[in-house]
Amino acid sequence: MSEPNGGRPTLEAVAALAGVSRATVSRVVNGGTGVREAVRERVRQAVRELGYVPNSAARTLVTRRTGAVAVVIAEPETRVFSDPFFGRQLRGISRELAAADTQLLLMLVEHRADYDRIGRYLAAGHVDGALMFSLHRDDPLPAMADRAGLPTVYGGRPDWEDTERAARTLYVDTDNRDGARQAVRHLHARGRRRIAVITGPLDQTSAMDRLDGYREALGGAESDPRLIADGGFTAAGGERAMARLLDAAPDLDAVFACSDLMANGALRTLRARGRRVPDEVAVVGYDDLEPAAWADPPLTTVRQDVEEMGRLMARLLLRRLGVPTAIPMELAPVITEARLVVREST
Repeated sequence: MSEPNGGRPTLEAVAALAGVSRATVSRVVNGGTGVREAVRERVRQAVRELGYVPNSAARTLVTRRTGAVAVVIAEPETRVFSDPFFGRQLRGISRELAAADTQLLLMLVEHRADYDRIGRYLAAGHVDGALMFSLHRDDPLPAMADRAGLPTVYGGRPDWEDTERAARTLYVDTDNRDGARQAVRHLHARGRRRIAVITGPLDQTSAMDRLDGYREALGGAESDPRLIADGGFTAAGGERAMARLLDAAPDLDAVFACSDLMANGALRTLRARGRRVPDEVAVVGYDDLEPAAWADPPLTTVRQDVEEMGRLMARLLLRRLGVPTAIPMELAPVITEARLVVREST
């Protein structure tokens, strides 16, 4: 059954078919209360029969909800679409939001001017909440979300000096320090003593925490600055960082790269310099994503469940918004386990 002249079905048509008032249909399709289950089912049947689709603008006026969530990644598209970390996390987020009938709107930061655009969009009421990750120190995005009064969950521990603000912040992270400690202790157990580290950008808490874990595993002694290089969480950066480390400390016998991409870059440099892995230099990565298995030799790495972290971020935000989810959870920060996976590179 359809509307005359091929028009889209209306609320009035659903009401007529179900034998109820227009107001009753509106309550049912917008998730309202006060409707008996038998009547609710009659309305649902009429909706299915007519193929009625609620008008999203009208629905927003009634529910004050858009049914959409912004996923804001503070990185350019070249980084996001070349690093499997982001794809895996987005998959987890997307699946959790889809199960809750909530749309995902992806926003990336390509240039500084993008912050103004994103801030205006978030403040305009187009989304119910936001998921933000890969933030750098002094990033303006959290303040924009605060000013907009927008419920927000962060990927990664925010680095805020305001302890009151930090206490009320929801985020999902992995135990980066412990993961780094596991990596370095494993290298020590294999007899390695000149262990270098390739960090990510140190204006990100994940990179700083992994560097701190590296230092703690060395016994808290002052680390040799010649054994530390920033690889920017990219394969090319890992390649360049490994070259700098070999030039500065040619006697190094192991390297902990704080991402699998950087570890792959390090392997390329080691091959180019004629260093055998793991015989002369052992290598450990971090993430346990596709690059770890593709590496030659396959990488020993620290596993974090990136897809599950995305699911948890989305689930926390949905809980904050009052949207029912299949697995309820407490409104509190979540720290997931990091676990060493041993392969041929060590």
